[in-house]
Amino acid sequence: MEHMRDPEGLSATFHNGLELSMVEGAKKAPAESGGDSNSAVSASERGVAPIKSQYLTTKEQFHQFLEAKGEKLQQESEAGDPDGNDLAEPRAKRIRLEDGQAEDGQAEDGQAAEPGQQPQAQKRARGQNKSRPHVKPTHYDKTRLCPSLIQESAAKCVFGDRCRFLHDVSRYLETKPADLGPRCVLFETFGRCPYGVTCRFAGAHLGPEGQNLVQEELASDWAHRQPVRNSLNKALQQQLRKRKIRFERAELALRQLSQGQLPGPSLAGAVLEATTAEGTPGQSDCGAQQAPAGPDAGCSPSRPVQTCGPLTDEDVVRLRPCEKKRLDISGKLYLAPLTTCGNLPFRRICKRFGADVTCGEMAVCTNLLQGQMSEWALLKRHQCEDIFGVQLEGAFPDTMTRCAELLGRTIEVDFVDINVGCPIDLVYKKGGGCALMNRSAKFQQIVRGMSQVLDVPLTVKLRTGVQERVQLAHRLLPELRDWGVALVTLHGRSREQRYTKLADWEYIAQCAKAASPMPLFGNGDILSYEDANRALKTGVAGVMIARGALLKPWLFTEIKEQRHWDISSSERLDILRDFTSYGLEHWGSDTQGVEKTRRFLLEWLSFLCRWVAPGGGRPGLEAPLDLGPCRYVPVGLLERLPQRVNERPPYYLGRDYLETLMASQQAADWIRISEMLLGPVPPGFVFLPKHKANAYK
Repeated sequence: MEHMRDPEGLSATFHNGLELSMVEGAKKAPAESGGDSNSAVSASERGVAPIKSQYLTTKEQFHQFLEAKGEKLQQESEAGDPDGNDLAEPRAKRIRLEDGQAEDGQAEDGQAAEPGQQPQAQKRARGQNKSRPHVKPTHYDKTRLCPSLIQESAAKCVFGDRCRFLHDVSRYLETKPADLGPRCVLFETFGRCPYGVTCRFAGAHLGPEGQNLVQEELASDWAHRQPVRNSLNKALQQQLRKRKIRFERAELALRQLSQGQLPGPSLAGAVLEATTAEGTPGQSDCGAQQAPAGPDAGCSPSRPVQTCGPLTDEDVVRLRPCEKKRLDISGKLYLAPLTTCGNLPFRRICKRFGADVTCGEMAVCTNLLQGQMSEWALLKRHQCEDIFGVQLEGAFPDTMTRCAELLGRTIEVDFVDINVGCPIDLVYKKGGGCALMNRSAKFQQIVRGMSQVLDVPLTVKLRTGVQERVQLAHRLLPELRDWGVALVTLHGRSREQRYTKLADWEYIAQCAKAASPMPLFGNGDILSYEDANRALKTGVAGVMIARGALLKPWLFTEIKEQRHWDISSSERLDILRDFTSYGLEHWGSDTQGVEKTRRFLLEWLSFLCRWVAPGGGRPGLEAPLDLGPCRYVPVGLLERLPQRVNERPPYYLGRDYLETLMASQQAADWIRISEMLLGPVPPGFVFLPKHKANAYK
């Protein structure tokens, strides 16, 4: 999609206008803020990022500049191609939260409203995403092609005349939306695009008669390679849905825990004896013994594996805790499991910039046990993730222990993490996440049960506590060490605090001593290599990076190379372009895959471009109350380094149009960036950020 790029090659007219706007903004900014213009320190004390005065501007000038420059770029592109063959950057779609109102004074169909008609009052989305519009479309194509034709199967459709999909390719092509670009990522990477004519870049791999072309040499190279592992197959999914999976190890461990016994290393032998005594297949007709299924059992864990001949030690002897695989990641950079944004394409971006350890998004154990495909997708692992773990959330020992046994049999991971830090009400009120810190009996049973059935290390992610003034982590850490936890990650805030205060690294240092010799990783407010260096001096074994990776994925490179990277806007756009390429590989290149990639790109951009209001919107508070993900400020624009995570940037104009566009907190501008990479949005497209639904208009 080379034609959609908008790098730094801007005209002299733009630079002249930029300099003029910067000078005017620098004159007005001190007067509006009420502070003196010669003190960068005072601005920093108020929680404002110290941007050089020549780049400062006002809100009105900022948006006027973006709108004027965007219209000019579109006019230039249209003038350069009167026939309309070149796909220019489309206009951003204006978003309104109210239903049926396109713009103020405009009717739904774009016509001007009648003079006597009053504009509809705007509806505010309040609460924890309770009024967030449904952004997932009910359908992506009005006429969908039958999968038997897409996959070019030799056999006919098994549904015959009862099939609800279209079987006429020519008719489908008449209604199919236009291609988004001349290059198909899947075709160039794997030698074959499995989406065929439904691909939104099908022109790159369709022959003159509409056949799907294949690069034989490249396709043969990938024939026996598996870039993504840990997928859920249909056989296992059906067994889970019909509840035909048996969890012998988990059941015995839970039985011992309920009787007040500590599960011992001879659990596997006891499982074999129990299953034999109960008549569950102990001897087959041919006299062959059946042993409990181990990690090599693949995706058929419903019954023990049949073996021919005598039992071996491998069949009955479980690994003792001292023999388990050790998790030696001290000193490594750990990418936190980030809900929504920590997807596989984003983790690939962070791995490329130097992340050592990655972890999948939080997966709910009950959904995994039910075989939900969307939940199992969170466990997928790319081949570049050499140290990879999955994070489980649950509130009860039985479901968590069974889920741990299931994952130990079916997927490839280096560790399993228990989420004891999730603060959201949906999880907390059910007894999961942070609530486990106050339920020590349940917490102990969960940890001991999972540790017993897993052959890989078990880790835990904690907060300092639930209430702000009641710190619990230092009391739990010695107990976790005795229960069998291999590593703990501590986020330096309580559930009650959320992001209202900076992370308490003094308390993290105290907890690192309490956890010794068990390694403890610290997490919170790391946005530069100086922050990472200060964190490592507290005695932690390593650092986990969450918001810092969302704001600047190249932070891992900065820490390893001990430098500040003044990354250009074109380089940042290339990172987003790589994300879209990885997303098309992961979610598909048809219309559904393109729009899913766009959705996750916009969710990420909403974190990159979030603006934090002074005092969090509360009167009388000068410092920001909500220290959520604040917008990244380019290094070359700052008066002092590094940028602090609790400093909100004022309105500024970047060094080029693209850098300015990336500084916008308007969802319409994020959509404009997505259209540079993925083409125009579908008609009626609406996006509202997940993390703060009432913050953008």
